[in-house]
Amino acid sequence: MNFYIYNTMSRKKEKFIPVHKGKVGIYTCGPTVYNYAHIGNLRTYIFEDLLKKSLEYDSYKVKHVMNVTDVGHLQSDSDTGEDKMQIGAERENKTVWQIAKFYEDAFFEDCNKLNIKRPNVICKATDHIQDMINLIKTLEEKGYTYIANGNVYYSIDKFKNYNKLAHLSMEELEAGSRVEVDENKKNPLDFVLWFTNSKFKNQIMQWDSPWGRGFPGWHIECSAMSLKYLGDTIDIHCGGVDHIPVHHTNEIAQSEAAVGHTCVNYWMHGEFLVINGGKMSKSSGGFLTLSKIQEQGFSPLDYRYFCLQSRYRKQLIFSYSALKQAQSSYNKLKDKIASIVSSVKENERKDEELINKYKSKFKEQIGDDLNIPNAFTVLFQVIKSDELTNREKEILIESFDTVFSLDLLKADNNKLDNIDENLVDKLIAEREEARNNKDWVKADEIRDKLKDMGIDILDSKNGTTWKTRK
Repeated sequence: MNFYIYNTMSRKKEKFIPVHKGKVGIYTCGPTVYNYAHIGNLRTYIFEDLLKKSLEYDSYKVKHVMNVTDVGHLQSDSDTGEDKMQIGAERENKTVWQIAKFYEDAFFEDCNKLNIKRPNVICKATDHIQDMINLIKTLEEKGYTYIANGNVYYSIDKFKNYNKLAHLSMEELEAGSRVEVDENKKNPLDFVLWFTNSKFKNQIMQWDSPWGRGFPGWHIECSAMSLKYLGDTIDIHCGGVDHIPVHHTNEIAQSEAAVGHTCVNYWMHGEFLVINGGKMSKSSGGFLTLSKIQEQGFSPLDYRYFCLQSRYRKQLIFSYSALKQAQSSYNKLKDKIASIVSSVKENERKDEELINKYKSKFKEQIGDDLNIPNAFTVLFQVIKSDELTNREKEILIESFDTVFSLDLLKADNNKLDNIDENLVDKLIAEREEARNNKDWVKADEIRDKLKDMGIDILDSKNGTTWKTRK
């Protein structure tokens, strides 16, 4: 059965043909570890997780490489703004190295909560400075660079079809990139490969290089590490749509100039999570993290289920009411499945031909550019089917959940396994305060929130106690 991917480069859905039969190399842009990942970031990582697991379901052996940007990276993709790592260090009165380690750990903790499978290769920028220097030297030897004010710039005028991924004119790219005036650039869209003279005179993270002591530009790390771990022709490169006009455009310019041919066969991009009329961003300061939505009584898998109800190439509008609806649907689905599993009889029929018929239906949907909503339709067909035994249904649900990763067969509701006892105690204290103030509306709201978390509370003359609801 064929697997189809929407290729950002061609703006078409294409049949996937791997470089090596039965194997897939995927590179995904990872986090810049100066703050928590917000739920918009996490939507992209969920999409990439679905891609990997869908390919594995289709019997491909997947090698997934993801970078971790733990080196200074300016706020804008276009070499402007403040140093993100320095922002984090000053905000928390820690060293940049402490900040990087803390938020890298926090990111992977979020991934674990969301059942996102760990990449095969996780490559930190700080471990690959020499690889970046070597790539810059190759570009320099081939005539794609120039030095101005001590910095090494990439000259986009030397690269043919610089704008081929974004499908924008050079004027549109320049207008959209919000480029600050840099008198050292020959073209406003040129970008820095290596800084030896930046506006940060006391930059902490610096390394020796042929051009002087300094630090790499952001774009060079992904080119260097993707080439190192996946070779000079990569099957699939993923990221968010915000990477298309600058970061991925610059990656293409670097990588293809270095090796002399197309480096990525399929580009895939996840759309924004939209809140209050705009995309979520850390720079606004009001971003939502996974922990924050957990504090509102939602489990991480409530959020994963919410994301899975929409195609990855469509903007997804977030609200707590929409997440609440998803939570309710997810819980009902789990209840239906629990009923099926509890009804399985010993020695019940397992017709492989019938099971494979539904597996093929499922495979057809996930292989249609990750049509996960339609894959859920197949799941619901299985649940409602009169031709399948409960044992066959259980087998199929377990099979489908290798892609969904929603713990569909887990006996207890997932959120009960992730109870934050400190949060429960805090909510009960807030409820007690509301009751003392005769704010019965707030007290009832907190009780309902606890109920949604799977918590039953009992008021007595000795105080309030709580227990999880099985």
